[in-house]
Amino acid sequence: MTSDSPTQAPASVAFPKNIKSFVKRAGRTTTGQAKAFEVWGPQFLLTYVPGPMNMAKAFALNGQDAAPAPVILEIGFGMGEATAHIAKVRPNAHFLCCEVHEPGVGALLKRIGEQDIQNIRILQHDAVEVIDNMLALASLDGVHIFFPDPWHKSRHNKRRLIQAPLIAKLAARLKPGAYIHCATDWEPYAVQILEVLSAEPILQNTATQDQGGYAIKPDYRPLTKFENRGLKLGHGVWDVVFKRV
Repeated sequence: MTSDSPTQAPASVAFPKNIKSFVKRAGRTTTGQAKAFEVWGPQFLLTYVPGPMNMAKAFALNGQDAAPAPVILEIGFGMGEATAHIAKVRPNAHFLCCEVHEPGVGALLKRIGEQDIQNIRILQHDAVEVIDNMLALASLDGVHIFFPDPWHKSRHNKRRLIQAPLIAKLAARLKPGAYIHCATDWEPYAVQILEVLSAEPILQNTATQDQGGYAIKPDYRPLTKFENRGLKLGHGVWDVVFKRV
């Protein structure tokens, strides 16, 4: 979720065959996070299995299949602070969250357990493979990509997550009227995100030209500690929200 969240990929070029939606980061899993894997992992961690997901079974509770609900995919949730908040303020939606960074997964599992959040499921796996092999066309009601790694240096821009091939994959998996919401605190990346989403023919910007193409921050997305710190330093934050036509 933060700008050092392990997400990346090219911006306007085709994915190399071995592209990943992340880069492995070093990090130590705390005792509490490790305990969360043990206690809450069996219920809230899903296994990567190629083939269309059965959402009713993925979000089952107490052995009972879940009732139909909007499904929101999140790519790269960092330490899960915003993810937990959004799931609590939107209890009637199901949140399918992809993250490979083990401390982050442990941190979100800990939040899930401590806050009794029932509508999150985690796939500790590359999001690109999940999209390609587990998510059917027109199966999602929303996609969240918050503060992906901006790869500040020009020579590294090609590693950014938001690029045309990925957005095409995501757009195809949105239901008509469903949305994709990206947020970044790096203005050059915001410009690129806006350009990439604008170029996808089945997506339409929800913001007006008067807004410069950028959306007003939706109420469900909280201000994280990282974001608040940046805003106090005068850094901007840009939200981009498009819907499938």
